[in-house]
Parts: sequence; structure tokens; C-alpha cells
Amino acid sequence: MQKLDSGIVTYAVFAFALIIILINLVSLVFPSLIVTLLDDSGFGGNPFELGTWAIHVIVTNIAFLIFGILYFSKKLPGFIQNSINFIKNYEVSRNVATIVVIGIVFGYIGFAMAEPDIEESTIFGDYERVKLVVEKWPFVNDVNTGLYNLHVKNFLLKSSQFLFNNFRVIPFIESISLLILTYFFTAEFTKKRLAGIVSMIILLQSYTFRTFDTIASYENSWILFYLLSLFLITKKWQLSPISYIASVFSKPLTVPYLPLTLFFTYRSEIPRRKKIYILISYVIIVILGIIGLLILGIDFGGNIAERGLNFDHIDFLRAFTAWSFQLRFDGLFLLFILPLIVALFFTSRSGFPQADSVLFLIAGIIVVMPLLVGLTSFNIHPYRYVSLIVFFAIGVGTLLSKSIKSA
Repeated sequence: MQKLDSGIVTYAVFAFALIIILINLVSLVFPSLIVTLLDDSGFGGNPFELGTWAIHVIVTNIAFLIFGILYFSKKLPGFIQNSINFIKNYEVSRNVATIVVIGIVFGYIGFAMAEPDIEESTIFGDYERVKLVVEKWPFVNDVNTGLYNLHVKNFLLKSSQFLFNNFRVIPFIESISLLILTYFFTAEFTKKRLAGIVSMIILLQSYTFRTFDTIASYENSWILFYLLSLFLITKKWQLSPISYIASVFSKPLTVPYLPLTLFFTYRSEIPRRKKIYILISYVIIVILGIIGLLILGIDFGGNIAERGLNFDHIDFLRAFTAWSFQLRFDGLFLLFILPLIVALFFTSRSGFPQADSVLFLIAGIIVVMPLLVGLTSFNIHPYRYVSLIVFFAIGVGTLLSKSIKSA
């Protein structure tokens, strides 16, 4: 019965992810389609005009569909089939992994270490607003309520200014830490050091990650603490809620990630009693959050409830068109997100059911954006996709996981 229930969950998660990603890809292939269908002003644009990435996405996905069918039906030439199986089963030693990880990290530091010295105000207009809030934090509450209450972010930025006389040094350290944590999370999750290395490389090649890795205005502490909260579920679960709270007070975007955390806990290979304890701890967080919002009047997001939480389905659907311009430079993600979720589904079916967790995290993060746009005055900006890129990288590494059947 438990195996049957697990199979149902796998299919349900895959169906959810497939629908969400196909909607985004349709908007990527036909950027004007949803906008044209929703427009009431008689806009005469061509809804089927192909986007910049259309041909690349179509060709890549068809090629991988054919390749996948040939692979799983074992119709590929023997040396190709054997090479793929060898790569999936290959593992590097602890010493080699350590050397490679250190090499990647120091290579990244050497490549990006000059960036914190660049004046950020010449790149992003929000810098002056963030700087004003951070300089007055924690004693003044008259600048910008939403930014003022991001206590973890403000503490880190103020520490960066105090210690290094530069707001961008600690954000750079956060990005280095995120890169390293991606390795450890993936290696622990998949029980494969090679998988962790692959995830690091996938994250490091991302244009979105490298664009915002040293930016104080859009620093990465929120996704760093959120990923750490997931990592701690299996390592030291008592600290997981603390890390999650830190992520919320870095950026409240992680508030709607809570269902993703609960599903990750449910799918984790930890004792049932620990899962119950984790659930209780997060329920307490929700209760305290509601008290903070309704009774104490804490405003975590400034204008996040400006609309009064009235759902606007037009804004919700329009938000699915964001990939065509917000992620237009992240070609690897755009080309391989659909093959990845299909491969994660087969990875789960092949003996690693925890792949469902990564699949649900990817799909959940994707759908959170349109939901927030539909419910609030929330705007989509590219830096808010860093979390998606991180779990895309982890998803690629998961394909190399050590399955139960192969163990």
C-alpha cells in the first residue's frame, strides 16, 4: 500500500510540474499568446509570433524526446548506452571531490572578486534606497517599512559596511556560501559527490546567478538560508525552522515556500517521529507569523498586500510570460527544464523517490511567482529567479543519484 501511495504521489507531482512548465514554455515559444488572448482593447498582434528562443526550445526538446525514447527502450548504440550508464554510476573519491570543489570555489572567487569594488548605484537604482534603510537600521523606522523589517538582510549588509566599508562584500560571501551549500546539499541528498560537483557547475554557469552574486540590493541571503533550512531537516532538524525564519527576514518571498518545505520533509528518509516534530515546529512558525501580521502589525513586505489579496486571474496568467524576458540569458535552463522534469520523473520511478522533492520544489517555485502577482502588487524581477536556478542545478545533479535499485 505504501509503495502504491508513493507511486500516486510521484505521478501527481509530475503532472503538476508538467502542466506548470508547459504553460511557461508555450509563453516562451509564443510570447504574445497569453497577452493577446487576455487583452480587451482589440490589440491586433499576432499571438503565434515565435519568440527568440522558440526554435531552440522546440528542436532541443524534440531531440531529447527522441533520445530518451531510444535510451529507455535500449535502442541506442551499445557504446552510447554503456557510456551513459557509466556516467550515472561513476563516483569520485572524497579527496578528488575536495580538490575539485576547492578549485571551483577559488576559480569563482578569482573571477568575481573585483565586482564588489564597482559602485552599485551606477548599475541598480534601488541601491540608494536600500543603503538609506540599512544605514538607519535598527533605530529608525521612518524610511521604508517593508525594507526596514528585513532584519537579517539589513544586519548582514550593515555588518558588511562596518567590517569592510563596502556593502557588497558579505553579499559576495553569501553567494560563495550558496555555491558551496549547493554542493553539500546535492551530495547529501543524492549520496553522490559527483552529483554535487555537477550542481555547482550548473549553478555557476547561470547568467542570473552571476549577475546578482555581489549585488547588495538583491543579495542572496534569502535563498541561502532557505536551502540551509532544507539541508538541516535531515542533519539537525531543530535548526531548520530557525534558518527558515532567517530566510523570511531576509526576503519574505520564502513565506509561500512553506508547502515546499513540508513536502520535502514528507519525502525525506527520516523517522516519522522527526517528521511530526518538524511539522509542529513549522505550524508554530505559521501561528507566530499570523500573530505578527494581525496583532503586532509587522509588515514583512511593504506593499505586498496593497491589493487586499484579491485574486486577479489576468495578472496571474500574464505572469507566465515572464521567462521570455526575465530569463532570456539563461539558455541552459530554458532549453533543458522540460527534459529535466521528465528525467526526474523517471529517476523517481527507477528507485529514487526523493527526486519528487526536487521536482515539486522546481514546480512550486515556478508557480509561486504568478500566484503572488495575482494576489498582490508583487512584481517579478530576474533576481527572484535565483532560487529556481539553484533547484534546477540540484535537479540536474539528482539525475546522478544513487538509486535504491542500484544500491
